[in-house]
Amino acid sequence: MKAVVQRVTHASVKVDGEIKGQIGQGFLILLGVGQNDTEEDADRLVNKIVKLRIFSDENDKINLSLADVGGSLLVISQFTLYADCRKGNRPNFIQAGKPDEAERLYEYFVSQCKKQVPVVEKGVFGADMKVELLNDGPFTVVLEDI
Repeated sequence: MKAVVQRVTHASVKVDGEIKGQIGQGFLILLGVGQNDTEEDADRLVNKIVKLRIFSDENDKINLSLADVGGSLLVISQFTLYADCRKGNRPNFIQAGKPDEAERLYEYFVSQCKKQVPVVEKGVFGADMKVELLNDGPFTVVLEDI
């Protein structure tokens, strides 16, 4: 699994012009599921994300977690994180998970997040989504092979 975690002041996702998920302060997570990913991989990634200390404390040190600031999550499926652009100019997505299994693991990831974070919103798997965010910092972390 791969995740791009962006610290945001707010974020939302629309499908066909309708808001499907929105949050205030927290993390926008772009989640890619690979061919060989498992529930155990999802569990490790969720635990890493919810414990990341990338919010500023009262001394402006990057020291606070999502729970410390009462933050929320917006999780968006993003198979394009598995784009392989090494040959030619058109990416291939051979390493991305097959749609049925990727959707199952995406939903599992979201369900595990909900066990630890009070507010978890999500996009629509496989849909053409429009994501809006205000990246705070900007602060972006790429997580893979956790």
